[in-house]
Amino acid sequence: MFVYQNPDPVALAIGPLHVRWYGLMYLVGFAAAWWLARRRAARPGSTWTPLDVDDLIFYLALGVILGGRLGWMFFYGTERLLADPASVVRIWEGGMSFHGGLIGVIVALVVFASRRGRSIVDVFDFTAPLPAIGFGAGRIGNFINGELWGKPTDVPWAVVVDGVPLHASQLYEAFLEGLVLFVIMWWFTAKPRARWAPSGLFLVCYGVFRFAVEFVRVPDENRGYLLLGWVTMGQLLSLPMIIAGLWMLAAAYRRGQPSGNYA
Repeated sequence: MFVYQNPDPVALAIGPLHVRWYGLMYLVGFAAAWWLARRRAARPGSTWTPLDVDDLIFYLALGVILGGRLGWMFFYGTERLLADPASVVRIWEGGMSFHGGLIGVIVALVVFASRRGRSIVDVFDFTAPLPAIGFGAGRIGNFINGELWGKPTDVPWAVVVDGVPLHASQLYEAFLEGLVLFVIMWWFTAKPRARWAPSGLFLVCYGVFRFAVEFVRVPDENRGYLLLGWVTMGQLLSLPMIIAGLWMLAAAYRRGQPSGNYA
């Protein structure tokens, strides 16, 4: 066990300007996604250009930020929104939902695909391996902020917070949704796969990882357990991802359509 040291959430302060670690983690995620996408676009036979990648990341950033914030307000922070509508723009105070961000990204990618005349499925598949590093960085940001702790535990790797040993559920998610998910997706998409397969695998892996970590994560105070005394909002939102991902994988290998991301 080790004791949580309450690190300063502000990474850099210049006068009234405060740059927070959580915000920097978003920059790390977007920069990593851009670099990885550029690498994939440069491969022989790729139908993507560097300009395509630059525009794609712009659309992704809008989808993540707008969808993540609005999703958190809708799924978890309705009371705060009703009491203080202006809080929707104060992202630096915390409150971003992955599932809301996913919806925002889907909308952004649909708009991108339609404007570029690309298959929506191909755009989804190209994007599938890109966000995992950002997920991991964001969870590390949660750890630095001292939020989203897990349940009390006596495991030897627990983190002692205010004298109570807790599961560091943020770090569990950083490992599973960040490192493990990235390794799986980057390996799987290293060669052309059937259309829908990368997107389906992404949904299954993320949904399973998130569903599992929710067993040791403390649910939001204003939501608690929603079913059977143990089902959380995160699990309810992850279950459709798993089902949809399994359907997409089955459809991908049944149809065997080639990806449009390679000539």
